[in-house]
Amino acid sequence: MTHLDDEQDEKPLDPAMENVRRKMIKLQLVSGGIMAVLFLAVLVAIGYKLTRDDGRSVPATATVAQPFAVPSGQPLSLTADLPAGFRVLSTSLSGSQMLILGEAGGVKKTLVYDLTLGRIIADVTLSEK
Repeated sequence: MTHLDDEQDEKPLDPAMENVRRKMIKLQLVSGGIMAVLFLAVLVAIGYKLTRDDGRSVPATATVAQPFAVPSGQPLSLTADLPAGFRVLSTSLSGSQMLILGEAGGVKKTLVYDLTLGRIIADVTLSEK
């Protein structure tokens, strides 16, 4: 019962303190509204970043990087058909793709051979400017 007695005994605030209380309530409402608007802006920005297409998607002709598996007990045997007169200068292997740097007729070329597809997937001519 003491709780009810405390509420009944509460005296009204003087006018100066009542004005301060009202200003504090307004300040809380305004700052809460600003925070809510900024929170929604962050959610919209995250949604925008997740749904936009910035051109970095993989082209349809590109190969998908898949795990490369060699059959057990048997070596992989493939033949890369290089252009006529092509002289190999160096090679490099990355996953299932082999980079072949060479020259044909004095022109430097880079070929990318995909071991999973068994064919050349890129033919790049190198030139100096």
